[in-house]
Amino acid sequence: MKKQNPPSIRAYVTVRVKGVRPELFLQKCASQGIRIWDVKKVEEECCQATIMYKDLGALRKIRRDSLYKVSFMDSKGFPFFLSRLSRKKYLLAGILTGFLFFFVLSNLLWSVHITGVPKEIEEKIETELDSLGIYPGAWLFSLATPKDIQRQLLNEVPELLWTGVHLQGTTLHLEAVEKTIVEEIPPGEPRNLVATKKGIITNMYVSRGRAMVSVNDYVVPGEILVSGNLNTEEGEDNTDAEEPSDKPVAAEADVVANTWYEVQVTVPLQYQAEEITGDQKKKHYLRFGDVQLPFWGFKNPDFIHSQEEQREQPIHFLKWELPISYVSREISETEIIEEERSNEEAIEAGIEQAKVQLLHELGPEAVILSEKILHEHIEHGKVELVLYLSVEENIVKEELITQGD
Repeated sequence: MKKQNPPSIRAYVTVRVKGVRPELFLQKCASQGIRIWDVKKVEEECCQATIMYKDLGALRKIRRDSLYKVSFMDSKGFPFFLSRLSRKKYLLAGILTGFLFFFVLSNLLWSVHITGVPKEIEEKIETELDSLGIYPGAWLFSLATPKDIQRQLLNEVPELLWTGVHLQGTTLHLEAVEKTIVEEIPPGEPRNLVATKKGIITNMYVSRGRAMVSVNDYVVPGEILVSGNLNTEEGEDNTDAEEPSDKPVAAEADVVANTWYEVQVTVPLQYQAEEITGDQKKKHYLRFGDVQLPFWGFKNPDFIHSQEEQREQPIHFLKWELPISYVSREISETEIIEEERSNEEAIEAGIEQAKVQLLHELGPEAVILSEKILHEHIEHGKVELVLYLSVEENIVKEELITQGD
């Protein structure tokens, strides 16, 4: 009979048949549908062959009606392997424990590398990362997304201009760039201070240089407020007596002026607002390619309105990234609130909106002194306003003194 190599996942046994002309017994077995291979003559009255484990019952039935003696020599295949392995519980427990051990270690954050910034800023970044739960020993599944980490660091560490976050295996690489103050004019270079906007001077303190305007003066853009040229005409005072009168200096002063802005805003009388109620539902999945298998949080929440945030974290084993990832979905219930403003409420909201918008453009040092409505118009359920805002702000800009000034 032809030698065959059966799949190892199947169970098969090797039998030895003893008796007169044992080939006749094997031939009878084959004629009754028993699959036989690897037949070989061991002795004159002994043959050895391999059969499927499932055919043992049929072989024993044939043997009972004959004078042949059948003995079992070996058993192979995956079912027998599992049977033998089940008898070695300590080995099986050791293998499983080792696998879990390496699996856990492969999905922990081992180190955080920060580059591109000096030591003092690096310490601030480490403190902020600790507050986010990012430190050696943290679960990779629990880490915030790189985008969230970057946003948090830029908000909480003002010295940072840019950050780049990349998770490579069990190491978090964070590259940062420190803000640098670019000085258009080198320190100490002779310069004047000029106005950047139209306005009326409300406060002026000159620490170096010669004042060219006074409080309550009206100034226009480009007008010199404080001159670094200390040359004075006869009868004029020099505000910096220690400086030689023939040498220009770097003028220094704080000049605050009252400026004016015209701002247009539109406020709807009816509007919708979406608010989070605080009721949340978390669902957890294992992703295999395009297939997601839930393993916790099977029931869908019965929220009428909701917003969803999804995070995905690849699963590693040692240095390899497995084709499996952990996915968490956080579903938050929201409610839509429909509100209606009166004309007076819409005007108040428009004024506040205009102030916030203007201060966002001017910076936190600007102060809004007063506001006045120049025009008010209601059309199609909206209030359109044109506002006149009076602001107090610093209007100084540095300007180099060139030869001949």
